[in-house]
Amino acid sequence: QVQLVESGGGLVQAGGSLRLSCSASGVMFRLNDMGWYRQAPGKQRELVAVITRGYSTNYADSVKGRFTISRDDAKNTVYLQMNSLKPEDTAVYYCNARYRDVYWGQGTQVTVSS
Repeated sequence: QVQLVESGGGLVQAGGSLRLSCSASGVMFRLNDMGWYRQAPGKQRELVAVITRGYSTNYADSVKGRFTISRDDAKNTVYLQMNSLKPEDTAVYYCNARYRDVYWGQGTQVTVSS
């Protein structure tokens, strides 16, 4: 059974930092492209960052220069380091694994206060 479990969300003031983690089980982690998505209230889910199994990365324009995605294949974990957080970063953040199938975590809430 595939499980993606996010952690690290919380409440932070604008300008602060958070580090999200997503631990995967039941998948061949090293073969998967891993991503972080977010969904704010009343908005569609959007891509935040992705890291391929070859360690290539891509970011949404809104987070470039502030967020960094990384992965540790030995720990089956993908990370999202979020710096210089803004109130508009407030959302539920979801981990995504993509290979032959697509899997989602349950999400973790990030709230940035002004």
